[in-house]
Amino acid sequence: MALFDDSRVKTLPDLVEICLMSLRVMLVDDEPERCELVQAALVGAGFELVSILQSNAGLLQEVTRVSPDVIVIDLGSPDRDVLESMQQLSRDNPRPVVMFAEESNAQSTREAIEAGVSAYVVDGLQPSRVQSLVELAVARFNQFSALKQELQAAKSTLAERKQIDRAKGILMDRSRCSESKAYHALRKLAMDRNKTVAEIAESVIATAELLK
Repeated sequence: MALFDDSRVKTLPDLVEICLMSLRVMLVDDEPERCELVQAALVGAGFELVSILQSNAGLLQEVTRVSPDVIVIDLGSPDRDVLESMQQLSRDNPRPVVMFAEESNAQSTREAIEAGVSAYVVDGLQPSRVQSLVELAVARFNQFSALKQELQAAKSTLAERKQIDRAKGILMDRSRCSESKAYHALRKLAMDRNKTVAEIAESVIATAELLK
């Protein structure tokens, strides 16, 4: 994002507003007249327009090249190629996406959301709504990213606990010791070697597998 003058920051809302206005936006629009209106709306809202494409062709490469904060797509009726590009973008280079469609149905809306679109708007793009919709897309994207990180952390923690429990079981069988003593041994070795308990547990399991 572009740098901003911190002398303008008086309150938290001021900071939020400035950050939003500093967003770098890529626009994909296949109608020249409408594209001009949207450009004016984006610039008028304080966004920095970093790239304009007239079709989905080359979208992924252009995202890599200019690294926009938000992508605004208005292609009338997004086709399968567009959704596939969104899926790849969501997987490899995720960022907020606002997609506009002239008409839609429950299936196409669901497919767009599943493809990673942050805000899917039917009935076309109205320049007066551009700013609020971009802000909505950013908020939804950030919320989803936070939930995804929490889920990944929870899965990682659960996997580590299972690994530690398995390592404790190995030590208890081999040394005929209690669970607390097995864990204490893992923890002490982790401290001595400057590693995590999970890393030591992994080593214990690997050694046990090797000795079978």
